[in-house]
Amino acid sequence: MKKEFVVIGLGRFGGSIVNELVHQGADVMAIDKSSDRVNEFSQIATQAVMADTTDETVLKQLGIRNFEHVIVAIGDDIQSSILTTLMLKEIGVEKITVKAQNDYHEKVLRKIGADHVVHPERDMGIRIANNMMSNNVLDYLELSDEHSIMEIKANHLLAGHTIIGLDIRVRYGINIVAIKRGDDINVSPSADEKIEEGDILIVIGADVDISRFEKKMMH
Repeated sequence: MKKEFVVIGLGRFGGSIVNELVHQGADVMAIDKSSDRVNEFSQIATQAVMADTTDETVLKQLGIRNFEHVIVAIGDDIQSSILTTLMLKEIGVEKITVKAQNDYHEKVLRKIGADHVVHPERDMGIRIANNMMSNNVLDYLELSDEHSIMEIKANHLLAGHTIIGLDIRVRYGINIVAIKRGDDINVSPSADEKIEEGDILIVIGADVDISRFEKKMMH
């Protein structure tokens, strides 16, 4: 069975989600108040609808409760975003992800029951800054406000050492969850795995600990 999603708000963020979900083979109902945006996505989404999602009757008519995941990507209108989330919760939508404009907006969204709150601009900014600041960090994924998964390229300081020899977990409080070497990925590497220069270490931990490890081991 195909996965089914609803994306409400077809701005840059919502639009990119629709494109990616469709690309991944999902069924997507795309909704916006603007007829221009709806027309733009009528050829892309499974269904594109012009509607006011702050109206509970409209949501019920569209059968939104039957979809497993609704993404509220409404742009600048915080009130519409909050009301829509509230209505989705009221009609019993199982999983709701909402784009937040700021921390205050996020607090309200969490209070009214949003399952997942994203700050696309802030998260992307953090990600880009992390990539710029470190030549060794290849990618960065924020798991929460304080924890991340990072890819770090092993240099000569790490080469030749085993994981247990470096004692990374005890000294830095982070875990190496996988090692990429060329096209091979070794998931859950053993403690006596020897690191080679150029290996990509995929580490997980608190941001402060990852940063400390990087500074110590990488410079």
